[in-house]
Amino acid sequence: MELHGGDEAEAEAEAEAEAAWEEVSVLSAIYCAQGELRLLQQSADDGPVVQINSTVGEERRLDVSLLFHLHPRYPSCPPNISVSSTGLSRTQCHDIRQKLLDHAAALPLEPMVHQLVQWFQHVEVPEELSRGEEEKEEQCTAVLLLDHIRSHNRYVGLLERWTQQLQLTGRLLLGRHILVILQGLRPSIKEFCRLLKTVKVDVDSSGKKCKERMMKVLIETPLSSSCAHGLQGFVVKNYQSLAELTAAFQEINMTQLYQQISPSLSD
Repeated sequence: MELHGGDEAEAEAEAEAEAAWEEVSVLSAIYCAQGELRLLQQSADDGPVVQINSTVGEERRLDVSLLFHLHPRYPSCPPNISVSSTGLSRTQCHDIRQKLLDHAAALPLEPMVHQLVQWFQHVEVPEELSRGEEEKEEQCTAVLLLDHIRSHNRYVGLLERWTQQLQLTGRLLLGRHILVILQGLRPSIKEFCRLLKTVKVDVDSSGKKCKERMMKVLIETPLSSSCAHGLQGFVVKNYQSLAELTAAFQEINMTQLYQQISPSLSD
């Protein structure tokens, strides 16, 4: 039977989705040791997210966690990749992530996760900037304004997972305005914003899954010494009034930051 137009596109999309899940099955058989592989997301709309724990470095083997988000169009497009490790700095993780993305872009458009992991295990670990240089050049604080949160558990769960994957700290303030305060490396914050706009994180008024296209970055500024240690982990906080919102910023030493964004919240 010959397929035309939308039928052909739909068949191609189904084939790509099937290829992604087949690869997940193969990866589960390869990385079968306890704690070596975890399937973090099983979404037909967004594609699977797989975490593989591996090691890197020829001289000093370091434990590293790799996350692969296999988009619905994978392998027609490479996976999105996150890298985290307690033995590496944030800058080193970002450098390794970029090397993996560049290598993935150079591979044929076919299942590639296992090949990427094998290549990664022999990649050269970039030298670390001193902590002073890293914080001075890379660290920043951002405040995002979200449009709505209807599917609360799913949305908040994704925000918390992304902050962990990207080694960010943050606050989610829920009230008249929905604000996300993030601290960490600027590339990590940009990746967080990209995920918000490309992953179906919530549902619209009709109950259909949707992306956060209305998100606004109210401010992004270098991390000041006064609030360098203000955030730990990812905390969700509800507020009922303007006074409570002001107090939420005061308790993390961000009063000046709040004053800068308050005109955007006056409507």
